Amino acid sequence: MTSATYRPAPVGRAELLARLERVLHTRGRALLTGPAGVGKTELALATAARTESRGETVLWLPTLPADRDIPGAAAAALVASVSACVSWPAPGTLDGSGGSGGSGILEGLPGPQRTAVAMLCREAPIPDGGWDPIALRLALAQILRTLAARGPALLVVDGVQRIDAASADLLRFALHLAPTALRVIAVETPAAYSPDSGAPQTGTRQPDAAGPEPLWAPSEADILFVPPLHADEIAELLIHHRLPSRMAGRIHKASGGNPRLALAVGRSLADARTPVHHAEALSLSGRAREIARQLLGVASPAVRSTLLLAALTLRPTATLIRRAGRPTAEADLAAAERANLISLKEDGTVGFTAGVLPSTLVHDACWTERSAGHAALARVVDDPVEAVRHRALASDTPDEELAAEVAAAADTARLRGNSALAAELALLAAESTPVQYGAQRIARLVDAAQEAARAARADLAMRAATDLLARDATPADRVRVRLAVLDTAGQGLSNLDELYVHAMEDSEGDTALRAAVQLRLAVKYVLADGDPQRSRAVAVESAALAGSVGDRKTAARALTVQARMDRVLGSPDAERVLAEARALELFERPLGVRNAAQILTIRHALFDDRLTDARDQAHALLPLVERRGPVEDAIELFRTLAEVEARRGQCAVALAHAGRSLALTLEAGLSPGPAWYALALAETAGGSFERAASYARRSVQASGEEGDRVFLPRSLYALGRVQLINGDVATALETLRRVQADERAQSTVDPSMLRWHEELAEALLANDTPEEAAALLADVRPVAERLGHTTVLLGCDRAYALYLAASGKPDEAAGLLSRTAERFAAAGLPLERGRALIALARVERRRRRRSAAQSALQAAAADFERAGAAPWLGLTTETPSRTAELSPARGDTLSSLTDAELRLAQLVGQGASNQEAAAKLYLSVKTVEARLTRIYQKLDVRSRAQLATALNAWPGRPAATATEFPAAG
Repeated sequence: MTSATYRPAPVGRAELLARLERVLHTRGRALLTGPAGVGKTELALATAARTESRGETVLWLPTLPADRDIPGAAAAALVASVSACVSWPAPGTLDGSGGSGGSGILEGLPGPQRTAVAMLCREAPIPDGGWDPIALRLALAQILRTLAARGPALLVVDGVQRIDAASADLLRFALHLAPTALRVIAVETPAAYSPDSGAPQTGTRQPDAAGPEPLWAPSEADILFVPPLHADEIAELLIHHRLPSRMAGRIHKASGGNPRLALAVGRSLADARTPVHHAEALSLSGRAREIARQLLGVASPAVRSTLLLAALTLRPTATLIRRAGRPTAEADLAAAERANLISLKEDGTVGFTAGVLPSTLVHDACWTERSAGHAALARVVDDPVEAVRHRALASDTPDEELAAEVAAAADTARLRGNSALAAELALLAAESTPVQYGAQRIARLVDAAQEAARAARADLAMRAATDLLARDATPADRVRVRLAVLDTAGQGLSNLDELYVHAMEDSEGDTALRAAVQLRLAVKYVLADGDPQRSRAVAVESAALAGSVGDRKTAARALTVQARMDRVLGSPDAERVLAEARALELFERPLGVRNAAQILTIRHALFDDRLTDARDQAHALLPLVERRGPVEDAIELFRTLAEVEARRGQCAVALAHAGRSLALTLEAGLSPGPAWYALALAETAGGSFERAASYARRSVQASGEEGDRVFLPRSLYALGRVQLINGDVATALETLRRVQADERAQSTVDPSMLRWHEELAEALLANDTPEEAAALLADVRPVAERLGHTTVLLGCDRAYALYLAASGKPDEAAGLLSRTAERFAAAGLPLERGRALIALARVERRRRRRSAAQSALQAAAADFERAGAAPWLGLTTETPSRTAELSPARGDTLSSLTDAELRLAQLVGQGASNQEAAAKLYLSVKTVEARLTRIYQKLDVRSRAQLATALNAWPGRPAATATEFPAAG
């Protein structure tokens, strides 16, 4: 390797990379093992790059499948690698006589050893008796010793399972004698995992696999198994490679967490431009399907036949597969488990490690194989619902009697709560209906589409809709299947205008259906178009139409949308309308089945900071929703609880709820944008600001991919808030201005739903634009007063106090901050009280009241510690008082600078030109010049050199992006 560029840890591998480096440091040898494509080579590359960045030598020895059949191939490649990466003192050929071969690599070797290496590298003829194995062993050992004598070195053998036997013997001997300065990483895909390997070469060899001995005798401490990535890490991987992250949960299921397979699936979907609402089945082709075939290629034909039966059934077990005609099922499945294709539980249940494996098995099997498999399984399964499914799939002849049985089985599955199976069976029943039963087939297609919508199976809904729309169906049936497709779109309602247009046309004259279409349009207008006024108008119309025909279900949902928009638009009618919706919702269905109005009631309590009410209502509803409600409602409840607990200062609980929301989201294959937003808030409260920013960025990307106009500004708010806390004022200002633009474009009035105003005001103050900050606060305060949002006013007070401090009124600022902190405490908002106290400490320092500043910080620290707000607690300790370090005159003078002035002073003092400082701080050059003039006047300096001297006289001053106290935002 020649590049010394620092290489960051691969996604999700930071801890494993650190462990690898510790093993190399303490033991000198490390074996990376795991399935093909799991990222072993990426880990080795990252370690090698870090080694090179320290000026150490790296030898990279890659192997190829063909190497196994060429004696000495790997050893010769190692000699060539040494000669290529090291400048030896005596240039020449392998025999030292000049030329390009070994670059003098063998100059110090005895003659027999030089000759043996020349034979190995095919620069000398090999006699009939072959090369001298002892001379060659000693030569290779001496080459590695000489290399290590020049300084620390790292040898990476990538693909040890492909090393030929002769080279394995030579390397084993050479490594045995190598000094500790030579560290070694062996990258191995064990034979059971690798389609191109022979027998495994290292210590992870399976008990029943034969092969040469390992390169060294590894202990448990040497072996690092590289596991699959978690679903959240797959999402980060997709973002890193600029692939759609909104389908991270589905891609994780398809890939089993294998990074190579996940990227192939992601690229397959991106290249096909598959809309998210069509992508449930993740139809694959090209590279993704080929990788799946390579992974399956390690299995023998007999094992693959057994696996096909497992892929065809819903609940595969070893016993079931054996009874279906595979007498060697247990042995076949054990072999497949060793190859990491499946996992076997104690009860014999079979689970595939990646979703593309069973789909590829079924995809590649011919009809005869699939039919025979289903027929065999139909005879042995003990569940009549599954037996009917297999009988239908074993037949390619439509049959009305069979179709009726399948439809009845779908009803049974629905009653059992298995909505996914009910959706599959409903569509199977429609597709099994003979052509002469046209009306029955259409009715079953409508049922199938609606069942697929309940199960969030967009692929099945689209199949049913496509089939029905190609037939002579009534307008009402066409509307119903289109509505089912819309209901499976989740957050991604962009680019579906054609469906809405056709649904409106076909619903003409049918009041109930028109109300249902209007309801979907109301959701689309706010989610995809960002137009709450239009959404409200259509929701009002939908509720009126539904009410006129006694459709309480649609009326309740439409009134809920209306109430949501009333809140956004600042209407005083929001609570009244929501109460109507809640009454209809409870009348129409039992609590837990339809929950939109109930959940919105809880969120209104959150917005109003009636946090105890919000928590208690959510806790009462959650068990019912988990038992009989849709998964989307459970996700929203967990997300809401995360926001409530983060606001209450119950940080650990908030993190747990946010994690549960994300897990359910990824499991259901829904867009992760909302769940990542909740995690960003929870991490900001009690995790880490770094992780909070990462989750917020992911939410921004996913929401942007979906065209989600609701969660895009929310995620931008979460990101801008963390950026401000971290002191990255210029970036925070840019981010929060985007939130402001989005909220104004959507005519949002109520400031309690997303509290960006106080954050933007603080960013403006830190950027030395107090007039704009004051104007922003003046705009929002009357609205908050009119709507009775007292805690919004408290946030404005905190920001306004900072404005007073920046305007030369520190006494007024300190008084207002003290009162604000106590009012936050009375409102049950400990983290907000802590923020106000941090701001108070900054002002007290400027007032030269260092004892009061320290007391404020200690009080804030106590609040944060009780809440478990670890990142905030760090803000109270990372900038201890420097009073003893400063001369009173110089310290007080520097304390007179605003944060914005201090950042500019530090940049200029470090040598930045006005133009460079303007670019860094996102200011105009004229603003920089005016600000510098004020700085010179405050510090009584007349040049950049004097400014630098003044700054250097302040010991312990942080870097240019820091401030004396962290931003309170």
